[in-house]
Amino acid sequence: MNASYRLSAATGLHKGDREYQQDRVELLAHTRANGCVMGVVADGMGGRTGGRKAADQVMLTARQLFDRYAPDQEDAGALLHQIGIESHMVIKLTALSAEEEPHSTMAAFLIKPGGECNWVHTGDSRLYHFRGSTLVRRTKDQSYVQALIDQGELTEEKAIAHPQGNVLLCCLGTDDTPRLEAHYIPRLQIGDSLLACSDGIWPYFTPEELGTVLHSQPPREASQFLVEKARARAMGGGDNLSLAIVKVEPLEPGKTAIGSAFSPLR
Repeated sequence: MNASYRLSAATGLHKGDREYQQDRVELLAHTRANGCVMGVVADGMGGRTGGRKAADQVMLTARQLFDRYAPDQEDAGALLHQIGIESHMVIKLTALSAEEEPHSTMAAFLIKPGGECNWVHTGDSRLYHFRGSTLVRRTKDQSYVQALIDQGELTEEKAIAHPQGNVLLCCLGTDDTPRLEAHYIPRLQIGDSLLACSDGIWPYFTPEELGTVLHSQPPREASQFLVEKARARAMGGGDNLSLAIVKVEPLEPGKTAIGSAFSPLR
């Protein structure tokens, strides 16, 4: 990717139609490495406060480890994996001292200066990579309905309304070690977009719709549109919603050409 680019970014967070918020989202710009950005979405589960505590722990661990991260010396994929494992261990310890059973999904990406990108996920919070409006890749949910799809017993369309659609086969905080699935993008290009989101967002959109929105609108407007449209399509039955968007854009005239610019918005 040419050095003359900028990263624009935004987050979205809404309680949906639930009584309490258990989703968490963060977009972090590295304090010592211009152009190094991490996005994290966590969807907590387990009682009124258990899920929130679990998702909060993912964010706390992500902030702490990212702050110590040295992009020119350390592997980004290893850092994301470490965030998942350490969050998992602390969430399990929390469960020992509480009545709740706290669990959390995790979907996280890290962009290094120059456009190299890694991502990791567990559970059914998703990551999408678009080139223009075209889907390049997305994560595969670690869920019961996804297993039925893989076995040919269910279609993607019918899975959306399946009564056991929220049953996960893997996440953070369970007795089993989480399956942290990783992906590596050697170099993002101008026109690329990354989206991390919880299951309060993605069931209400086709990949084509998501790609069109991300390609045609700046991240702030895209985030607002997706949240509002998901709320409307949920028709009063919507889950917590969270999303993080990063878009690779051409450098505008008059702006610094060194590294990239980053503006997290809520």
